[in-house]
Amino acid sequence: MSLSQNGEKTDRKMMERRNMGGRNIAVATLSMILGLFLIHVYGDNSRVGKFSAAPYHDQIRQLQAFKASLIDRQSVSGSPISPSSSPLQEAIGPRVYHVTNYGADPTGKSDSTEALNKAIADAFQVPSEGFLMEGITNLGGPQINLEGGNYLISKPLQLVAAGAGNLMIHGGTLRASDDFPVDGYLIDLSPNSWASSTEEEIREGSSLKLNLQLTSSSSSYNYEYITLRDLMLDSNYRGGGISVINSLRTSIDNCYIAHFSTNGILVQGGHETYIRNSFLGQHITAGGDAGERNYTGTAINLMGNDNAVTDVVIFSAGIGIMASGQANTFSGVHCYNKATGFGGTGIYLKLPGLTQTRIVNSYLDYTGIVAEDPVQLHISSSFFLGDAFILLKSINGVANGVTIVDNMFSGSNKGVDIVQLEGPFTQIDQVVVDRNSAKGMNIKATVARGSVEGNSSSWTVDFNPVLLFPNLIKHVQYSLSSSRGSSFPSHALRNVSENQVVIESDLAVPANVFVTVDQA
Repeated sequence: MSLSQNGEKTDRKMMERRNMGGRNIAVATLSMILGLFLIHVYGDNSRVGKFSAAPYHDQIRQLQAFKASLIDRQSVSGSPISPSSSPLQEAIGPRVYHVTNYGADPTGKSDSTEALNKAIADAFQVPSEGFLMEGITNLGGPQINLEGGNYLISKPLQLVAAGAGNLMIHGGTLRASDDFPVDGYLIDLSPNSWASSTEEEIREGSSLKLNLQLTSSSSSYNYEYITLRDLMLDSNYRGGGISVINSLRTSIDNCYIAHFSTNGILVQGGHETYIRNSFLGQHITAGGDAGERNYTGTAINLMGNDNAVTDVVIFSAGIGIMASGQANTFSGVHCYNKATGFGGTGIYLKLPGLTQTRIVNSYLDYTGIVAEDPVQLHISSSFFLGDAFILLKSINGVANGVTIVDNMFSGSNKGVDIVQLEGPFTQIDQVVVDRNSAKGMNIKATVARGSVEGNSSSWTVDFNPVLLFPNLIKHVQYSLSSSRGSSFPSHALRNVSENQVVIESDLAVPANVFVTVDQA
């Protein structure tokens, strides 16, 4: 090997040692800066995680800039620092945002709106963890922890920008102030207010990168997989509790929502909002409230499709659940909001011609169900107390694919029918009301059985007391049994008008006639 070749090899080794030394110095320097940052933030005499919001964000930005300058210099030298371990992520730590760290007052004496919104905004300031639905950024599951506090707010809490998901808010009480907007919601899952903010307002109020705020979502939904749980919401008779606008897979779990003047929960558009294990009431009562006649508002207003309400108690409101979207399901719902006798409704299905709703295993307590032009409606295994009944309300005279079976009704012997009609129905098909039990109320059904006996040539069975629809018998089965051994009378079905079945024979005989009719 020549001397020149040996010299070149020596130069390369020296260069590699110099680059390695530079990397080690950079990493050591960055670690030292990080250590000083953590000592400054937490300190020996302060509780871990307890710091003021503004200096914290300034330090984070300085640390980011320093990191970027180191990476740029190492990239120029040809030996970039490996991104496998991020000091910034280590500094941030677990993705749980304690709202008292932002100045929120857990005693409820002072307004915490700004502090809570800053905590929510910071939860958006993270690297993307990929996507949920197309156009929805996965935030990775950050939690806004209310720490069991009681927070007074004067404006709705809103997420910062549309097009994000996988976030939780939990663990405390929110209470509307006396100047809270009367048409607002304590938690508002819609991006409207942020869209109208200026760049300066966003910069100062959220501590976020501007491009995240000012870029509209490319998804057809605003948010996905937002979880609200373990919350008590007091609307202070000013507006509502929670609004979910055009969102996907929202979970509302173990919430107590009271004192709303509009809606306890509003769901508009979107898909698959699941409301579970929650309690809602305009007024806090356990029944027998002297002011029940004056209840207003709607506990749950579903203006969207494919939602579920499960194991929910609605103890006061003008309407328990209003559904104007199809393919919703209600299970384990107990409504004792405003009694039917006072003008209230437990569940109101306001989607004429396209109901597609299932109500099972529920308890309608002195308040009933109303369905407009029901099409594909199933009600079963539910209990109706206090003369509560089901009302089918005609808009265009359509009732199709309705099943009301295996329910229990209990009343006060006032002659109330368990299923009632309002207005004429002219398009009736596949309607089955059967196998219900009633105590102190009148059975109504689409299937009925009757019998008559006598020595005659004509027998009439009147099904009007039982059949649901007037003047409608589609199918008849009957049998005639005669005790005259030597005679074999000829007999036939002669008439089914006005829900009366007439059977006649060619001669008078003593006979028992058994009839089954069906309106389906």
